[in-house]
Amino acid sequence: MIQKKNSGYWGFILKVLQSGSCEIGDIIRIKKEDKIFEGILIPRSESRDDKHVVIKLKNGYNLGIKITSKTKIGRLGKGVKPSFAVPSLPKQKSSLPKVAILSTGGTIASRVDYRTGAVRSALSASDLYGVVPELSDIARVETEIVFSLYSENITQLHWSQIAKKIEEHIQQGVNGVVVAHGTDTMAYTAAALSFALQNLPVPVILVGAQRSSDRPSSDAALNLLGAVQTACKAPFAEVVIAMHDNLSDNLIGLNRGTKVRKCHTSRRDTFKPVNSSAIAKVNNNKIIMLSNQFVKRDTKRKLILKPKFSENVALIKFYPGFNPKIIDWQVKNGAKGLILEGTGLGHVSKYCFESIKDAIANEVIVGLSSQCIWGRVNMNVYDTGRDLLNMGVIPLEDMLPETALVKLMWILGQTSDPEEAKYLLTTNIVGEISPRTLPSEIYDEGK
Repeated sequence: MIQKKNSGYWGFILKVLQSGSCEIGDIIRIKKEDKIFEGILIPRSESRDDKHVVIKLKNGYNLGIKITSKTKIGRLGKGVKPSFAVPSLPKQKSSLPKVAILSTGGTIASRVDYRTGAVRSALSASDLYGVVPELSDIARVETEIVFSLYSENITQLHWSQIAKKIEEHIQQGVNGVVVAHGTDTMAYTAAALSFALQNLPVPVILVGAQRSSDRPSSDAALNLLGAVQTACKAPFAEVVIAMHDNLSDNLIGLNRGTKVRKCHTSRRDTFKPVNSSAIAKVNNNKIIMLSNQFVKRDTKRKLILKPKFSENVALIKFYPGFNPKIIDWQVKNGAKGLILEGTGLGHVSKYCFESIKDAIANEVIVGLSSQCIWGRVNMNVYDTGRDLLNMGVIPLEDMLPETALVKLMWILGQTSDPEEAKYLLTTNIVGEISPRTLPSEIYDEGK
């Protein structure tokens, strides 16, 4: 008989299931009014109410049904309790190129935890290879778990760790590296690796999923296949993100790691280029280049690793009523760099001026990006911008605020010289600054 522990069922619904001798994994029939539902009884989130039961239908989808005193539940047969078994690894073909898949966690390496109803890290990089056997037709894959974290828990120290692992595999002669990563902060990590991995000889592809691999609508497999295909055959040697390009299962977009943002909480085509265009797309295992402005793959090139990042940098978003004491607090607590996310062409309130002057007087580097998604900073148009320029605030052109934050963290990890740091912040190092913003890049990519 079903027990409360680990099932998520309690109170009224637990008594109903117990009266029908229903166990987790049993095939049950639910008759509610004039509708009949059949499926496997599965655990549910323990933090929810005691009025719903969850069953897995034959089509693979989960269905929650509200149970009342008039609802009839019956046990049709004994089923198999929900579990996950990793398939055996397919045989590798020695003639294929070699790709390293590094796992850091995230949804692509996750499945549903039926106890809580949430998604938890569960799959290793090797597991990913096992559940996507088509990879064996593309590459010889070597896998390694770097760590298993949701991306909101990844810090600058983890960026350094990932960069060092990538260097190890590149030195071993792989044709490319794929990093499985959670999508929420993937753009930050992509920017960090773009700066840390200088003079790349082969591509580094970050890949994730919006939906876990045990869901029928999962994007994990296609994204991973596109990423490995890119690592093997792309003509460029840059850090890019490989994710769904549209709502269908036919295109993977490849976007430069310093010019891309997660734009939707749940859509599979969440990653879009900003102030840029996609560098390429993958369609039916074929890489279609969309730009001729890229660093070419060259296995003779020697990677230069610069993995240090400063933790003493902050991103501060200006808003109406913003309290400038927030800037003061950062300076007081050791900030060496601040990225202000200003309005429009690059503005913050005049009430912030004294705090900004004080920060600059204390040798804190202050850069300014825009909150607007598209376009670039121009601080010469209005007197507010000109006043900020005269104080020593650095305009950051069309750099994304997230990229600017990561770049300044990286710069201050390389040098303690303020003048050199200011020079590097305004220098286009890995495509983070576009020479100009074209209208087509605003509207076509922003749909």
